[in-house]
Amino acid sequence: MTESEIGRLLIDLALLFTAAYLLGAALRRVRIPVIVGALFVGMAARFTYLLDDLSEGATGSVFTFLAQIGVLFLLFYIGLQIDLGEMRRAGRDIVILTVISTMIPFLLGVAVGLAFAYGLTVAFVVGLTRMPTAEAVVVPILDEFGLVDTRVGHFIVGAGVLDDVIELFMVAFVSVWIGVREGGESGGGEMVAVLIGAVVFVAVTWVAHRWLVPALARLLPADPQNLTFLVVVTLFTLGGLSEAVNLGLVVGAIVAGVIMRPVFTSERDVGVDTGREIAAVSYGLFGPIFFLWIGLNIDLAGLIEVPALALALFGAAFAGKLAGTWLMVPLHLMDEVEAWAVGIGVNARLTTEIIVAQLLLTAGLIDERLFTALVAASSLSTLLVPPLLAVMLRHWGDEIRARAAPAVSSERPDETSPRPDRRQTPTPRPPTPEDPS
Repeated sequence: MTESEIGRLLIDLALLFTAAYLLGAALRRVRIPVIVGALFVGMAARFTYLLDDLSEGATGSVFTFLAQIGVLFLLFYIGLQIDLGEMRRAGRDIVILTVISTMIPFLLGVAVGLAFAYGLTVAFVVGLTRMPTAEAVVVPILDEFGLVDTRVGHFIVGAGVLDDVIELFMVAFVSVWIGVREGGESGGGEMVAVLIGAVVFVAVTWVAHRWLVPALARLLPADPQNLTFLVVVTLFTLGGLSEAVNLGLVVGAIVAGVIMRPVFTSERDVGVDTGREIAAVSYGLFGPIFFLWIGLNIDLAGLIEVPALALALFGAAFAGKLAGTWLMVPLHLMDEVEAWAVGIGVNARLTTEIIVAQLLLTAGLIDERLFTALVAASSLSTLLVPPLLAVMLRHWGDEIRARAAPAVSSERPDETSPRPDRRQTPTPRPPTPEDPS
């Protein structure tokens, strides 16, 4: 980037941050998380010169890169708050939720594809695009309400991570199909590469968790600067590796947080102070950039151009996720309040399904009409879910928190937290004057 491009990017970000800050202050008055303001500001920026500034050329590339760093830090902080033992105890229920909350949207998506006269293969892929969940969009809102380490938080984060694995195979399937249609190889190598990449990531993660990260933590004196340095090393390594093997940044970031949690716990007060530093960076800098980027990429034009198809695709995913979640109620794996919160939470979109749609459009396997509708349907979900989830958590936050797993050992509670109604966790929440719940 040239000096003029850097200056223009900084000015653009200053304008967006100012608008997001002011809107966040207004939203705070109606008890909606401040960070949601950045989403709406990003959407408004689409209708200004900022859309071109921040989506094209070197400036656009840098802005996108900063947004991806935002995903890393936000989800690392979420991973840092996850009690792995509690997640394991809920493992079976999370798997059941993931299966039924992906299969029903898939079947409804196939039905929509067939109803709009697309062939069976295209309808099958349309069904696949109804399955993903963009948990990166909703977990910061859970965190704002202090609900990450609750049953609802475990369900959303756990199902989201498992869903990322499903997305991996979806992308692999589409790549294979494109290769076959273009006369390339059968695609078996693509599937093998996916499996090998997943195995490599799991192996590296296990080694890092058992030996490497604890050993690195002992090399330097325990202070917030050194621990933050180790966080960056771990986060960038696992984030980069998960992206390289096509698992995505989300998996790497959350796993990095889970791996670092024991180190933070063992360092006691240093861990608390470092957690505050990471929270401040995540929610004061990178988080707003990520939500501004999401808002800038929300495109609802398809609701005007192809409204019936776009709304049908939206309904297939939204109703399918809700129906799948509500099936957990008669199975006595979730109650009604949890079903509403989780059902809305797993409905965020605008990630892998857009990539898949773009691949198919470029390969000529779907038409512009279907692509436009897919983008509009995902954009509508991403627009509605954050504020809707925030309103629900505002009303039901206390009930959900009451269902939380028992707090972790009180040997080292977070005595510095200004929120007495929070669960005690080894890492602090970013200090704010009042609890949005």
